[in-house]
Amino acid sequence: MSLLKRFGYYFGGFAIGLVLLAFFLNGKKASCDYGPDARVLKNIRTKTLEYSTNATVFMTSKGIDTTKINYILYKGDINFSKSDTRKKPCGVYFVEGEIDGKDAVLTVENCEKTTTIEKIEFTD
Repeated sequence: MSLLKRFGYYFGGFAIGLVLLAFFLNGKKASCDYGPDARVLKNIRTKTLEYSTNATVFMTSKGIDTTKINYILYKGDINFSKSDTRKKPCGVYFVEGEIDGKDAVLTVENCEKTTTIEKIEFTD
């Protein structure tokens, strides 16, 4: 069997496997959150989200709605060097993202059952 036929069989089987996976995993909300940022952000998003009074006042004064905060919690980056991940009983994370073209930092307290946005600030 020639090398070209081997590649043909390999890629044919590979394509069939991808199609089968697409049918079986479709609608199951399967995700591949392997990086540290992705795992922590997913953990934060799965819990009940609360806002401190400081964060609520900041959001009201700047005209920021919860959709923009949720977007940062979905696509943001965690600054682990500033975060206190081992703090008891709730770890504190600094999530960096962008709101209306400005760099923003969320201070998030990640507890066992709830997540609280403690502080929101714009960086220069």
